Amino acid sequence: MDSRIKENPERTFDLVLQVACPTSEKEDPTVLWSFPQDHTDQEVLQMIPKFCFPFDVERVSHNQVGQNFTFVLTDIDSKQRFGFCRLTQGCRVCICLLSYLPWFEIYYKLLNTLADYLLKQQENDLNNMLNSLYDLPVPKPFTPVNLSVHSYFIAPDINGLPTIPESRNLTEYFVAVDVNNMLQLYASMLHERRIIITSTKLSTLTACAHGATALLFPMYWQHIFIPVLPPHLLDYCCAPMPYFVGVHLSLLERVRSRSLEDVIILNMDSNTLESPFDDLRNLPADV
Repeated sequence: MDSRIKENPERTFDLVLQVACPTSEKEDPTVLWSFPQDHTDQEVLQMIPKFCFPFDVERVSHNQVGQNFTFVLTDIDSKQRFGFCRLTQGCRVCICLLSYLPWFEIYYKLLNTLADYLLKQQENDLNNMLNSLYDLPVPKPFTPVNLSVHSYFIAPDINGLPTIPESRNLTEYFVAVDVNNMLQLYASMLHERRIIITSTKLSTLTACAHGATALLFPMYWQHIFIPVLPPHLLDYCCAPMPYFVGVHLSLLERVRSRSLEDVIILNMDSNTLESPFDDLRNLPADV
């Protein structure tokens, strides 16, 4: 099974957006600022804002959803493109960076820096940093990169199994879920089930989605993979084919009200797993 990471992407990132949260789900999020300003893919420009606030905006206390999270878009070649997000201003504004590179730790740190520049209205520093990274050829693994006096990183190796504590995804997964539920979920992925994970914190939700599927290495999850599902796509949970999706806890009751059959649900907040199967026991003895 091939990796769903794109080989040799053209750029380190494609787009950065600053998006304002709507007051109700009947309204669309508003794009406040974008880089580069001449980005021409209108479909992407219209799609990304809808992923920036993947919770019930009318019910959730905005200081409780967590600051950093990642969504995934799948292109026509079935390759994954990552939307790295940071919620600011009481979760009323989201900064989103779109890239084919799964550089979680690097891009979360970069988003923190961008948020600080925007808060202090340091537009020159902001544009200089983004221009430096946008024009930078994609570095090879372990190559040091200097973007400015305050920004330095080493390009990670994305071809192997992540390690703890370097990988925040795996670290959060091991903190949130006990070994028994990890094994149950791993067995369910091997059986290619329909899987929903949920949490009140977007950071925990998407980290655990990436962490759980990373443990399949050297295999890769080949089916629908949506680390966090926005409200307008909740019907995906009714799909008849295998999937692995994350749903913010504020939306879970809406999902349960749909006609779900043979779905596994893992709640990371309570570390509880609901499953109609006994997949772990049904694995072959040598596995």
